[in-house]
Amino acid sequence: MRFMLMVKGDSEPGVMPSEELLAAMGKYNEELMKAGVLLDGSGLHPSAEGARVRFAGGKRTVIDGPFTETKELVAGYWLIQVKSKDEAIEWAKRVPFEAGGEYGEEAEIEIRQLFELEDFGEGPAIDRMRELEKDLAKSKE
Repeated sequence: MRFMLMVKGDSEPGVMPSEELLAAMGKYNEELMKAGVLLDGSGLHPSAEGARVRFAGGKRTVIDGPFTETKELVAGYWLIQVKSKDEAIEWAKRVPFEAGGEYGEEAEIEIRQLFELEDFGEGPAIDRMRELEKDLAKSKE
């Protein structure tokens, strides 16, 4: 089972994490790697540097950041492969966030399971997605 652990929040433009936080995150990432569960992970640039594309009424509208509701934004993520949701929760509880640290008095990690192609059953669209997955894997070799 694959899960995404999403760090909630938004950073200020030009403000990078402290060396202390980067070191703690590096240690956590090493633990994930040693356990064989880490698939990917990264931090995201601030929403002030991003954009959204809204689809409504047959139109596409581009909205430039920053976005105000930081509790609803994703500041970074880990993609992990574990045996259960409970195991994903245990990994999330180990993220090195401390009260009063760079993420403030409260920090939040949202945990969401990724769909697998097998979850959708059979059909031409799923067969095509399987072909695309194979092509993507070959292109990474």
